Amino acid sequence: MANVEKVSVALTPEMANMMREVVAAGEYASASEVMREALRDWKIRRTQRDQAIHELGRLWDEGMASGDAVDGNQAFARIKNKLDAKIAERKS
Repeated sequence: MANVEKVSVALTPEMANMMREVVAAGEYASASEVMREALRDWKIRRTQRDQAIHELGRLWDEGMASGDAVDGNQAFARIKNKLDAKIAERKS
């Protein structure tokens, strides 16, 4: 890791203790490794959040373009009636 920049980060005592504990346990070689992994995980979560927001927007637009809203109970009743009719048709 030839190109690094040192920064100072303020942590709560609990966070600092957790960091020291995982380094002391040998899970990480240094506090810097803990912070790098935390930032990688943060970047992944941020990307996933951005993708989820984009998908929600896409679904919203799709829903708005699909036409007027219908009452859920009425829609389920229509679906049930169609299924009942298909079942009855197969039995006869």
